[in-house]
Amino acid sequence: MKPHPLMAGSLLLFLAQTALADDTFILATGRRDPRMYAIDLKKALRPENNNTPNAIVSRSKTAPDRLDGKPVGDPANVVISEDRKTAYVVNHHGPINNDEFLQHGGRGSIAVMDVKKMTQRRHDDTADALERQIDSGHFGAVGLVLLKDLFVIGNAESHLTEDGGNRVTFVDRRTGSLRGEVELALGAGAPGFPCPAFPVPFKSPSGPPAFEHPFPQANGTFSPVPLLSPFPVWGCFPDTNGVTLGRAHSGKTYLFTANGGTDDVSVIDLERALAGDRRAEILRIPTQIGPWGIAASPNGRWIVAANRESQKVAFEGNTISIIDVDLARTGSPNAEVARVRVGTDSPSGQTRPFIPSFTPDGKEIVVPNFRSNNVSIVNLALALAKDPGAEVARIPLVRPAEPDGAPIRASRPKGSAVTSDGRYAVISAGPRVTLNPFLPTGTVSIIDLKKRAVVATVTGVGNDPYGLAVVDREDD
Repeated sequence: MKPHPLMAGSLLLFLAQTALADDTFILATGRRDPRMYAIDLKKALRPENNNTPNAIVSRSKTAPDRLDGKPVGDPANVVISEDRKTAYVVNHHGPINNDEFLQHGGRGSIAVMDVKKMTQRRHDDTADALERQIDSGHFGAVGLVLLKDLFVIGNAESHLTEDGGNRVTFVDRRTGSLRGEVELALGAGAPGFPCPAFPVPFKSPSGPPAFEHPFPQANGTFSPVPLLSPFPVWGCFPDTNGVTLGRAHSGKTYLFTANGGTDDVSVIDLERALAGDRRAEILRIPTQIGPWGIAASPNGRWIVAANRESQKVAFEGNTISIIDVDLARTGSPNAEVARVRVGTDSPSGQTRPFIPSFTPDGKEIVVPNFRSNNVSIVNLALALAKDPGAEVARIPLVRPAEPDGAPIRASRPKGSAVTSDGRYAVISAGPRVTLNPFLPTGTVSIIDLKKRAVVATVTGVGNDPYGLAVVDREDD
């Protein structure tokens, strides 16, 4: 006797859920809503919870409330510790009030948070999980990778400006002390005009950076660097976004940074940087347009950068760049071994790919495309073979209906992560809502990578959520 189709579907869903770890949670950055959202993956996969916030277990503040009661923080990225017990949350502008501080160039910070408390309902809407705040060493922190004793942080901005960032900082994980930094060279993107006097390595009193003629801004003021993009004088400062680690066949590790300001990827000799060399950058690899998210394959051999947008003109990218670490370490001009169009069939289509991730087996790359409202699945082997069919799936991401009959806004996917078993990709999405920065209008969607389809969506997840992570929690 064949099972009823509904029974068969329920059985498959049950088997898929039992294949997950006992306690698997999605940790999503609330971004303008300065909280981290913990989502129970199994609950999210239950049909009755689809398109609801029911699977949200807890929301943890990334900084204590201000003395006047205002919530503060700007969580944009999250990385999980090696033992899976701690979440390191990057506050892009530090513990600030997003309702007041809507400009760029705030001092970055890392919130050190207890994963167990983050995933327990009794700590909902509190700062109980927060253990401490650590300064990022510069402004506009975005990218974060972990070394044994150090945080490596990409800082995208300068003081109160979106442009002017060229620092990768090394911060002690135990003490929070700034231990060192790499200063990326200015003008590597060949902007076509003189860059400011800002010697690398920087030594006082040479600076802060200043052009001979300060540039007029759209608001009528003047600044030594452009305050906001797009602006045609971008191109001197790399303005590093994401960072990741790649490993050569020799076993040596290199640091890769996605430079939104100069439309390229930097390669940094990590060994030299850890020895105190502030000029350890060894190569710039041009990309289609300014990259934002960057990720390494599980074996560390391949780097993928999502080419998001130009900071000079109003133009968004539609490709990912795949970089061979072994070629990059030698300074080869051919280190970008593949460039794959994602999210559109049109060469001129603007899709704005955001934060990519690899599946655990390293065979596929998940790419959320913000502007085209879809998620691309790219086969790495086909991409390396220059196969035009390397984008093996393109999955639409549809935003659930708004309450009270309001128009459905675009889904706007940004972040991605993949479960440890490789079965599901999780995608953060939702446009920024400026009228009320604390209104939870974001979503997290779950894609079944075998079915190539969205199987669940959690609503009410922050405002403009960015980075996320999947953690299998083990109770003590």
